[in-house]
Amino acid sequence: MTPARTHRIPLDPPVPGVHAEELARRVYFVAEAITAFTLVHGGEEVRAVDVTVRGPADLGELTRKLHFVVANDVLGQRVFAPKVVWRGSAGGDAREVFDELLARGIASEAGDGQVAVGEPVLSLMDHLDAGIRALAVEEFGAREMRYPTLIPTGAMRRSGYFESFPQFLMFASRLHGDVDAYRGFLGALAGGEDPAEGLRAYGGAAEHCLPPTMCFHTYHQLADRPLPEPTLAVTARGKSFRFESRYRRSLERLWDFTIREVVFLGPLPYVVASRQRLMRRVFGLMEDLGLGGRCEVAGDPFFATAGTAERLLSQRLMELKYELRLPLDAGRDVAVGSFNFHERFFGESYGIGLPGDQGAAFTACAGFGLERLAYAFLCRHGLDPARWPTAVREAVAP
Repeated sequence: MTPARTHRIPLDPPVPGVHAEELARRVYFVAEAITAFTLVHGGEEVRAVDVTVRGPADLGELTRKLHFVVANDVLGQRVFAPKVVWRGSAGGDAREVFDELLARGIASEAGDGQVAVGEPVLSLMDHLDAGIRALAVEEFGAREMRYPTLIPTGAMRRSGYFESFPQFLMFASRLHGDVDAYRGFLGALAGGEDPAEGLRAYGGAAEHCLPPTMCFHTYHQLADRPLPEPTLAVTARGKSFRFESRYRRSLERLWDFTIREVVFLGPLPYVVASRQRLMRRVFGLMEDLGLGGRCEVAGDPFFATAGTAERLLSQRLMELKYELRLPLDAGRDVAVGSFNFHERFFGESYGIGLPGDQGAAFTACAGFGLERLAYAFLCRHGLDPARWPTAVREAVAP
């Protein structure tokens, strides 16, 4: 095995300490070769980054790529305290329980960014999901859909996701539909080649993506025609996929995860009011569950695109995105959900019109990561059902 080597890459100009977290969120995406990194602080600045790579690495190229990300994605951002719109109360302290889940066989690491879970996590996820689903269906009259896992690449391209978040993209590839390609692939396997090399040589077709969230299925479903009614709410639960590189960690950052999504489509007053009302109802649910936490104005992790800093600033100032964050221990929390307002962006991108030729529909969505939500619940209440809120215990572990 090729030994790992660590290289120090100076930053000139240095990165202010207030941007350290933003820089840390991006280092692994700078280059595939980076297997570990450390930010080197000097006073209140990050003066360099120590990157560990396995195998030969062109230090000049690593330096160029890191400097581009710093200049394009980090330095231009304005930093200010997040506006908190809700703060919950909870008794007791949260503590990490992932090692305990592994030790008990309740969870097992199946691969990079992949964790298998069993009971009682499965039933807990279903119970938490049922509470959110009930809000969507009973209060907002949401239609429930079950979408296929794959989504056409062309449909995803319309969303603008490719241009905004290329670091998260995951595709479903296949062999070319040709007998010679099949024979060539089988011959490569028989010759001892790695299947991935065979796929590159005889395949690579990528007509479908692994969806990063459920709402894109909804926009694709309703594309290129007016809404069937003046206002519409849709909810779906399904698997979503984001390549988190080496940021994978416990049940917090999975490459594939389960999400409950609620989408609102219609005129501006309906969409804005529905998002706000759903937020209030979800905050009440968090209080009933005794989870504490907070909801704050947030931004998306735009990467390597033109105008990253400006897009983040606009998103925060207009309060287009709120994140629901729950504690995992005394010093860390995780975003378990978000509430997003898109103005007419997706209505225009997908050709979704308002009835009566009133222009493109406004849209908003809310998404909840069920593994993260269940994990935050367990970090707050522990693995012993006797300590859980009565309603949860009776539903999940009677």
